[in-house]
Amino acid sequence: MTDAEWAAIRPLLPVPAWFQGRGGRPEGYCHRQLLDATRYLIAGGIPFTRGRR
Repeated sequence: MTDAEWAAIRPLLPVPAWFQGRGGRPEGYCHRQLLDATRYLIAGGIPFTRGRR
């Protein structure tokens, strides 16, 4: 994901509660990494049926 794409998408994502001081546990993964992984899977990086039996 380019910096320009991230700049357009980032304001649309919710701000974590722990970041706003409302408690909760910090997230384990960066939103940008999750979106990159999702885009990779959707683009056909890993076939869906590979893990199914």
